[in-house]
Amino acid sequence: MSGNGSRGQWIAVGVIVTILGAALTIGMMLSEDIFQIQPGANAPDFKAVNLASGDSVTLADYKGEVVLLNLWATWCAPCRVEMPSMERLYQELGPEGLKIVAVSVDQISGDKVMEFANELELTFDILHDRSGQIELDYQATGLPETLILDREGVIVHKAIGPVEWDDPVHKNRFRRLLETSRPDEPAATASRQSEGTKADASGT
Repeated sequence: MSGNGSRGQWIAVGVIVTILGAALTIGMMLSEDIFQIQPGANAPDFKAVNLASGDSVTLADYKGEVVLLNLWATWCAPCRVEMPSMERLYQELGPEGLKIVAVSVDQISGDKVMEFANELELTFDILHDRSGQIELDYQATGLPETLILDREGVIVHKAIGPVEWDDPVHKNRFRRLLETSRPDEPAATASRQSEGTKADASGT
């Protein structure tokens, strides 16, 4: 009897180990299917209010543009620290097509958010998502959090915390992205632009 009992216990242990192993495998498979907000992924759409115009906008409104998407709030001290560098970057590369989209997740009124933006003399797009849904959709772990999107809406860089955005390394990254053709731009036009860039570089 003792032998049978021992064998039964080992069988029970084996069944438990098998079940746990299967659960772990399934869990790993499911975790791989969970959408991660990281470089290489498509940026999820969002909905916010453009505080300058009062219009409701989405990420789709920036389709075909190179975008610096910044999540921030007026109470966030590091956000205040980095925004002047964003404005300098925008003054330099905005004329070349760079879009800077700063989405406030403040619970205060849009007027108060704009007071903050005007105090810092910000001229790029200031949006407001009072619901904070964009923080959930973009899996934000803190503020500020910034993503660089290419013309296809793909995330090419993600930064957590304040950044000096007009640093030469970042400016060069934006310039490379801006040199790519728009999705709806004819290939011939893009080719001519590329040839023109090469000609400029060679001095001809």
